[in-house]
Order: sequence, then C-alpha cells, then structure tokens
Amino acid sequence: MQRRVVVTGMGMVTPLGKNTKTTWENLIAGKSGIGRLTRFNPGAYEAPPDFPGIAGEVKDFDPSQWGIGKKTQRNLDPFSQYALAAAIEAVLDAQIDTGLIDPLEIGVCLATDFGGATTCEEQFERMFNGGIRRVSPFSIPKYLPNMAAAGVATHYGFMGPNFSLTSACAAGSHSIGLSFDLIRNSRANIMLAGGSEAPLTSFVFAGFYRSGALSTRNEGPEKASRPFDSARNGFVMSEGAAVLILEELDHALSRGVEIYCEIIGFGMSADAHHITEPNPRGLARCIRLALRDGCIPVDTLGPLRSEVDYINAHATSTPLGDVSEVRAIKDVFGPKANDIYVGSTKSMTGHLLGAAGALEAGITALAIKHQIIPPNINLDNRDPECDLNLVPQLALQTKIDVALSNSSGFGGMNACLAFRKFEG
Repeated sequence: MQRRVVVTGMGMVTPLGKNTKTTWENLIAGKSGIGRLTRFNPGAYEAPPDFPGIAGEVKDFDPSQWGIGKKTQRNLDPFSQYALAAAIEAVLDAQIDTGLIDPLEIGVCLATDFGGATTCEEQFERMFNGGIRRVSPFSIPKYLPNMAAAGVATHYGFMGPNFSLTSACAAGSHSIGLSFDLIRNSRANIMLAGGSEAPLTSFVFAGFYRSGALSTRNEGPEKASRPFDSARNGFVMSEGAAVLILEELDHALSRGVEIYCEIIGFGMSADAHHITEPNPRGLARCIRLALRDGCIPVDTLGPLRSEVDYINAHATSTPLGDVSEVRAIKDVFGPKANDIYVGSTKSMTGHLLGAAGALEAGITALAIKHQIIPPNINLDNRDPECDLNLVPQLALQTKIDVALSNSSGFGGMNACLAFRKFEG
C-alpha cells in the first residue's frame, strides 16, 4: 500500500517577495511583480526597438539575510542562492530539526531550465575578452544545473535522494511529482522539492525574443502578462525559487507539524508534436493521469460535477499556449469544465521557467489552506476561445477541496499535480 504524502512547509523567493508570506499577500492583493529590466542594458547589444525591456526581477536580494556566508555566496550562482534561501525558509517553516531526523531519510530534488546562466555568460565574456586564463576555476561548479540541489543538501547534510531535473517549464512540477513518488514508495520520508531560476541574461532574453515568445509590451510593465486576455502577446520572463517540504503523513503527524494540504496525484506526458507549439491532447492525457492517480472521478456524462474546484493553469500569456490549455481542460472535463475556477498566477509573477511549476504548486497549496483563489489580473477582454470559468481580477474566497496545478514546456513536456484539503 502506498504511503500518503503531505505538504508541511514551503519557501519562496519571487518577484512579489523574498518569502512566502509576502509573496502570498501580494498575490491576494492582485499586485504585479513585473517591472523594468535592470539586469543588463539591451542597448549595449544593439537591441531592436521592440526588444523586451521588462521582467519579473527579485528585488534587493541579499543572501546574508538567510545566514548564507560570503564564501558560500561566491561559490553559488544566483539560481543556487535563490534555491538555498527558499530551502532555508521551507525547513524553518516545517520545523525540521536536523538533530532529530535521520539525514539519510531527507532528500532534495530541485529543477531548473538554465542553471547557472549568469555564471555562464560572465565567464564567456571573460574568456573572449581576456583569454582562457581569465576563466574562473569555479565556473563549472557554479554553472552546473544540479548545484542548487547539491548546495542545499550540503548546507544541511541531507543524505537522501538528491537530483535535479530539466524538462523546460514543466521541470518544477516534475520535481514535486517525482519527489512525491519517492516518499509514497518508501525511498524517503521527507523531500525538499521545487525549482530555481535566474535566467535574466542578455543571451537568454535574445533567444526567447528571436523565437517570438516574449511580450514586447514595454509600456506599462505590470500590464504585460495577461493570460487568457485577447491582447496578450507573449510571456514575461522572471526569476526566483520555490521549495516545498513533502513529508510522509505519519512522519508529519508524529512531529505535530502544521499540514498545508495533501498531494494525491501526479501525471506527466509528452505532446510528441512540435518543439514549441503545444498539442492539447498531450496535456489532456497528463491531467487525466493525475486525476486517476489521485482517485478523482471525472464522469463528463453523469449528473454530478467533477470534484476539482480550482486549476492553477500553466497559461503563460502566449496566444497559442493559453488556447491549447483551455482545449485540454475542456477535453478532460467536458461541460463540467465550467464548474471549475481556472486562473493563471503568472499574470502577477511572470514566468519563472523551470521554477514556475514549483511556485504554482506552492500557490495552489496556499490556496487550499486559506480557501482563497488568487486573482487573474489583466483579464480586461477575455479571448473568446478561452471560454472557461476564469478567475476574476479580485481574489475569491470559496471552497477548495481539490485543486490541480498544470505545467507545460518546450519540447511538449507536460506535468499535472493534484492536491486535496487535508482532513486526517
């Protein structure tokens, strides 16, 4: 018999705040974390006039506030620093006493798309401008995508399963789903699962710009990310990290720790269709797998509605992607899709790429805990093709017993996580 798994802690470093409390408060208030890009000067790269000058930046981040020493800071790329800060908050939130819990039973799985993008770009510039001897001997350890997970494990001495995932923008959800599987199959009692990203470099921006994926709404940055709106024209790139503490239920109960919610299902699939254009059939299958895994009935022909109350959609604010996800949801739930609140918190956070699924899973857990659905801001004129029960532009207090968090990414990667209100 598989073991039950609950969420007992979380940490967040986001464009809306440097901790979970501030991030959640700003989400519920409908605030945008999008502003002017400051990480580099596009003019130095002969950027076209419509080059995006907006991003979701983590403001005034100081690792020392989390007790991260100067030497550790020098050895970690920003994406690893964000991850470690989020992990420290999550461990404190879950009241994990590293002196009482066997470190062999605690694992770490953190996702990322670009890993040490900042380090990579800095070291390339040093090599091109000054030669090979100018490259730092620490450049590879700082750049490697697994170094966030390694850094967290080293900081605490956690010796359980430790690995990293890179599956485009589904990676954060894959991290949580696979960590969920490890715990319910007795390979760990606690997993720190999530994702971290610090992609705001000139090369990453240029690549996404050239692919046509980014919003070019430079006037009024806070209005640029507008999932499901008819005027959307691309996603807004963001940075940050989110780490959830997943724990075996009896282990959590024995510690008397607060439980946010229970994770009950996980699905993953591939579109096998196109590198950048989504196919709703792939995500629909993924959602069905998560529902089946969580024993959630979906009878689209029967008189009763689905048990699902809320879906935190992947919807990034791209013309094709948002419509494809709507079609996937309607494929799964049929006429009952209109009974489910659907919204995208990327309207406020922007798109954290490999960390997006982790952040949105955390937000979904908070929504269940507080019985509040965050708003979908900037939804001024709904796209007629996005004909679902979309969350309004104000937070909504309502019953949430079961919620889903969807993620998709380049290459046709899909993940879906199912959460339920914990009732013992």
